[in-house]
Amino acid sequence: MRFLDSLRPVGLLVLRVALGIIFISHGYPKLAHLRGGGQMRGFFVEHGLPGYFVYIAGVIETFGGGLLLLGLFTRAAALLLTIEMCVAIWKVHSTHGYLAVNDYQFPLTLAAGCFALATIGAGLISLDHPLFEGGGRARAPRPPKK
Repeated sequence: MRFLDSLRPVGLLVLRVALGIIFISHGYPKLAHLRGGGQMRGFFVEHGLPGYFVYIAGVIETFGGGLLLLGLFTRAAALLLTIEMCVAIWKVHSTHGYLAVNDYQFPLTLAAGCFALATIGAGLISLDHPLFEGGGRARAPRPPKK
């Protein structure tokens, strides 16, 4: 198992990149088609959400996905994306009840991955590590335990 433990930074990088790409690819169209596209707004309204939520979802997904790719402010971005996916499951994907897992398995997987990043962090291969977790500073050696 030590071998797998040594791959933890790579595993977190793969998770962040995959989630980042997915969120950017789902968020950018929400922002790009805002001028003439009332379809997406109508979709939000149809599911009981205010029409302006399309803007909020687009910004959270596009920029949150970008932050995940960079590994910058990962915990905050992942927490926002987790909340957004939980709202999407609640308002949009669970219309047939919680036993119809096929209806919400994709946003549930995204929420679970983002929640894992929010609780664990971005890992060693990220901008968060040198900026916020002390990875760029020299640390004083710890005294030996007695």
